[in-house]
Amino acid sequence: MQKTHPLGNMKNKILTIVLSTLIISCDNDKKREKKVVIHTEPLTIQPKAEKPNFDGDSAYLYVKQQVDFGPRFPNNEAHGKCAKFLEKKLKSFGLNTTTQIGSATTFNNKTITIKNVIGAYKPDAKKRVLLFAHWDSRPFADQDSKNMTKPILGANDGASGVGILLEVARQLTISKPNIGVDIIFFDAEDYGQPASMNATVSETYCLGSQYWAKNPHKENYTAEYGILLDMVGNSNPYFTQESISMNYAPQIVQKVWGNANSLGYNKYFVTQQTTFVGTDDHQFVNALAGIPSIDIIHFERSSGNFHSSWHTHNDNMDVIDKTSLSMVGEVLLYTIYQEK
Repeated sequence: MQKTHPLGNMKNKILTIVLSTLIISCDNDKKREKKVVIHTEPLTIQPKAEKPNFDGDSAYLYVKQQVDFGPRFPNNEAHGKCAKFLEKKLKSFGLNTTTQIGSATTFNNKTITIKNVIGAYKPDAKKRVLLFAHWDSRPFADQDSKNMTKPILGANDGASGVGILLEVARQLTISKPNIGVDIIFFDAEDYGQPASMNATVSETYCLGSQYWAKNPHKENYTAEYGILLDMVGNSNPYFTQESISMNYAPQIVQKVWGNANSLGYNKYFVTQQTTFVGTDDHQFVNALAGIPSIDIIHFERSSGNFHSSWHTHNDNMDVIDKTSLSMVGEVLLYTIYQEK
């Protein structure tokens, strides 16, 4: 047996310690490298709440069925056919349905017949939420560069909100929440005076909601709050907290935007506050009917205005995105389901 010198043992121990330290150091470096790679990966925001059932394909079909009638402005044939379609649809979902008939005078002195289509889920429930959108389309394309006097299809500006609410109505009869929900499709929202005529135009719009606010379909009708949908079907929507909503019902804005955040949609329901660039139905539901109401409406960041297809012939089915319809519908249903 060979005898090892004590100094040689010490050298071996030192060498062993040094090698072990290098190995541990290399392992730590590898671990640090792995951590760096992990931190450079993009973060995905996961929804905090389960998304309610909402069929985007169904909502898209309801939008298309309206558009297939053609331009739908008061007193024309397509308008009359679409009104019957909407009433029949709401009835088929089991809602207590009626069409409120009224009359109004347009900015150009035409007398029109207004048809507000109204559906009530659980009509006897005391606690109620009001959901609404306008269903008529613009009778001329004043924001286009050609065929400006011809009517538009209004796929996004009109039909998109109605399509979502029809699918909401269908889902309510399946999920059966305990509160009452009223759905109103307001007429004659878009028969207003073009801004290019350099006059006060606000009250020439929203003729259907003005009529209803002064003549509610039920005596002493009220609701906890209202939510308006307008131009909600385009891709990559950007829903800001607009000024009329924040003036009358900031608490409802916070409720709905908070629910959207819980569902993972904070990229689209943003906390940016913007000055509204026109008049919409919720203005009169707030001011005349006294129901705190908000507007979910797309804000075009590039122009500071409405969607680029607004009041043009480009407002057709090519603009409509099923994903956007589903997102808005889910936020509405989730909001309703949170009410007790």
